Amino acid sequence: MKRIGVLTGGGDCPGLNPVLRAIVRRASVENIEVIGFRYGWKGVIENDQIKLDINSVSGILPKGGTILGTSRTNPCKSEEGIELVKETFKKADMDALIAIGGEDTLGAAAKLFQHGVNVVGVPKTIDNDLNSTDYTFGYHTALEIVTECIDRLHSTAESHNRVIVVEVMGRHAGWLTLEAGIAGGADAIMIPEVKVNIDDVCSAIKARHERGKTFSIVAVAEGAQLNQVDVTQSKELDEFGHVRLGGIGQSVAELIEQKTGFETRVTVLGHIQRGGSPTAYDRILGTRFGVNAVELVLRGEFGKMVSLRGTDIVGVSIQEAVGSLKTVPEKYYKTAQLFCG
Repeated sequence: MKRIGVLTGGGDCPGLNPVLRAIVRRASVENIEVIGFRYGWKGVIENDQIKLDINSVSGILPKGGTILGTSRTNPCKSEEGIELVKETFKKADMDALIAIGGEDTLGAAAKLFQHGVNVVGVPKTIDNDLNSTDYTFGYHTALEIVTECIDRLHSTAESHNRVIVVEVMGRHAGWLTLEAGIAGGADAIMIPEVKVNIDDVCSAIKARHERGKTFSIVAVAEGAQLNQVDVTQSKELDEFGHVRLGGIGQSVAELIEQKTGFETRVTVLGHIQRGGSPTAYDRILGTRFGVNAVELVLRGEFGKMVSLRGTDIVGVSIQEAVGSLKTVPEKYYKTAQLFCG
């Protein structure tokens, strides 16, 4: 074993740099060279690489984003892409590749493994929707940010006697919206997993006003539906076949004001949720994931992803992790409803 590659794909999130730092540190113990591919799978396809050593990863532990850059390039969109990945392996004289990403990035890794590519995965997403791991790094930081935003919006909502709708990231899974809603004391929560009737939300808001409460906070995931339809910014698909979600916060706010007569505003948190320095939890989890990803490579356990199970880091099948999404159970949503309204 003499050289491994690493990439960061999909949306950026806090904790990526701690993972990269840990990979380089662990590999250096075995005198293994690490090369980083710039801008995710795009860098692998184009063989756009940089050398990563202890000096290049020094000081990046608290930094947000990724020093390698990222993209949503899909190497498995065509046979040509798969062949270019294999060619890069040969040109770079790599023994293995560590792919750090979410459902799409690791989905591509799983397909490439089936084509004979030595790949190991590291789970990354603020949505926390990857199967087979209790938590993904990046989620804890995003949760703290969204909770703080909801806390701040309480002040304005109460001062102006308003309803404020907070649009939170979450395409298919509502973990971030649900748990930030619980932690921040939201009065209504709308997530993709549960069909929520807007009339029920409005009834709960009216009931609050009847009890003397003159403001309300509504947390809504970007992937939640209105009348069983996604609200999108654009119908154009990305390389993984996803539409660009966005706008449900505004739609919900307009309906609430129309149906209740209460002044309503919307706040779209957007990329604020995934920016900035990682929390201590995500720095530690990212570090442990990076170390254990190298150890999977050393043992030749390709096609696997590092996973948090309880307090242990274990290896699980990447295919198992991306085969289905980890979504919010109905029972958990019902627990949150006890505190709404």
